[in-house]
Amino acid sequence: MERQAFSLRKWVKSRKGQQTIIILAFMIIPLLLLFTFTYLPFGQMVQFSFFKMKYSTPVDKRVFVGWQNYIDVFKRKDCFSALKLSGYYIIGALFQLALALYLATILSFKTKGGSVFKALMFFPFLISGIAIGFIFKFFYTRGFVFDTVLQWCGFNLENLPYWLKDQRINNIALVATSVWRYFGQNMVLFIGAIMSVDKEMYEAADLDGANKFQQFFYIILPSIKTIVTLNVIMSITGSLSAFEPPYVITGGANGTGTYFVIMNEIAHVSQKVGLASAMAVVLLMIIFAATILQKLFFKYVFRNAYEDSEVKHKKRVKAAKGVN
Repeated sequence: MERQAFSLRKWVKSRKGQQTIIILAFMIIPLLLLFTFTYLPFGQMVQFSFFKMKYSTPVDKRVFVGWQNYIDVFKRKDCFSALKLSGYYIIGALFQLALALYLATILSFKTKGGSVFKALMFFPFLISGIAIGFIFKFFYTRGFVFDTVLQWCGFNLENLPYWLKDQRINNIALVATSVWRYFGQNMVLFIGAIMSVDKEMYEAADLDGANKFQQFFYIILPSIKTIVTLNVIMSITGSLSAFEPPYVITGGANGTGTYFVIMNEIAHVSQKVGLASAMAVVLLMIIFAATILQKLFFKYVFRNAYEDSEVKHKKRVKAAKGVN
């Protein structure tokens, strides 16, 4: 036993032993923290979703209701309406991505004043979401900034809608806030990806007679497929979990309560922890399904583009070998 203990101490003090201990520590500690603060609370949340309970309800007083909370998510008008409201934010996110990709393609090449424009567009992303909420709360208030600017353009204040009260337009106004905040982030990510594309591919495309649109579709898009997919996933996820703009600007009033705002009200005001947990699980399943569908969509869209670029690359290699 003493010999084994001595051998163990010797191994621990050795270079190889210390390397092994460091590697195991860097593996085990993050996994332990991830399990403690992510997977364990998630498991508890899933468990709560099958009970009718409040935060203060003792364990023995919780009422097991099975799948009833999940059924209520789709039967309750406020929950289902909030889920449908996410469609506004998804449409806004797709518009934001298209605009960001368009401007990123232009700014990736030499453009006068491009650096200043990129900095100005990225700046809103650095501002706190709560601060942006207060900014736009005053921006959209009747007779304040937005109405004043429109009056300068010749509009009559009496003919302008109440941007935060009129249910025909208030959600569009809130979506515009999110677009303004995250547009710069997506644009900068796209620019970084586009600038990494090999310049020789553009030269080869010019020699083949490809126009700018063909270069964009067959060279740029396939080359930045990973970043496009990542931005789409982040935008869709953010759209489904939009919280700060409606919570700060309107408090969820006048039909602006998003899924997270309603879930927060149900969990912390109504104290229906089981129902709120079921809402969170349903949202997770929707995000997971949306992620899978997006990956399949991009795999199908870029399939032909990849095949065409591969064929052209092989032809160029053969031509180069023939010349040599």
